[in-house]
Amino acid sequence: MQILAFGVTADEKPLLERAFEGQHEVRCLDVFLSEDTAPIAAGYEIVSSSVNADLNGRVVRTLAAGGTRMIAQRSTGFNNIDLDVARQLGMTVSRVSYYSPYSVAEFAWTLAMAVNRRIVRASNRTRDFDFRLNGLMGRDMRGRTVGVLGTGKIGEAFTRIAHGFGMNLLGWDVAQNPACVELGMKYVDKDELFASADLLSLHVPLLESTHHIIDSAALKAMKDDALLVNSSRGGLVDTDALVTELRAGRFAGVGLDVYEAEAGLFFLDKSLEAVEDDTLARLVTFPNVVVTSHQAYYTHEAVGQIIDTTVQNVADYVAGRRSQNTLVPSPS
Repeated sequence: MQILAFGVTADEKPLLERAFEGQHEVRCLDVFLSEDTAPIAAGYEIVSSSVNADLNGRVVRTLAAGGTRMIAQRSTGFNNIDLDVARQLGMTVSRVSYYSPYSVAEFAWTLAMAVNRRIVRASNRTRDFDFRLNGLMGRDMRGRTVGVLGTGKIGEAFTRIAHGFGMNLLGWDVAQNPACVELGMKYVDKDELFASADLLSLHVPLLESTHHIIDSAALKAMKDDALLVNSSRGGLVDTDALVTELRAGRFAGVGLDVYEAEAGLFFLDKSLEAVEDDTLARLVTFPNVVVTSHQAYYTHEAVGQIIDTTVQNVADYVAGRRSQNTLVPSPS
């Protein structure tokens, strides 16, 4: 069986091809699945998509019309897929429900320390042989308060690192994680979390209930010198409201690995094009902001687990099985 995989990076391609070797033939494309590229999938029963694919109803219908019966998403998030349309068309949809939580947690801490200790600014200076320390002063993390918004697997891993720093642990989630409680985490309501955190890190999924959970009110409730890190989903933060607060001189640092309008931008080279997104263009100009291109998950371990799970999801589809990764099962 032939599989068409969209949005495959150069690092990922040999791993994906090797994983399917001897089972199925996989064709890898670096373009993302969208309304413009969906017709390419005609004749492929199985299509694999990446996190920034646009699988709206029209795209799903185009895939189905071309003969696609399964969508294997290579990510945990699936808010980009119109599952209702897929269900109506009798398509199978799967995702990767689990991969290394340490990849994202460690990267979130990388962002936190990068903005706290002004690493990017320092690196840019030394490239010009400017070795002054002016404006590079950070803060110790020990003894400060971290707020963890979402304490699932990734939030727990992030909390363990915070515990190692010797920080006071505050958390919020719909359900408490006993492992975090054992580390000394105190669960509080969101208002207290926002007001008390010296460092706020976001680890909740993007749902209707969490869209813009960091809105203007939440940002205003935070300390003026707080650090904010988002390595989960861009839609958790109202970016326009964030820019407004940054323009007012608030926050010691902001680290963003995700952006709510990243589709069509992230994972692509736009360096020779005019930037049409005024909000993003303004955001990256702030000296206390670091923006990266949705790379928190991008480790050998995590990508390997994502690919292995995708291979298993395809095997389950072929065998008519369901698993915890099945979002829309095959019709009975």
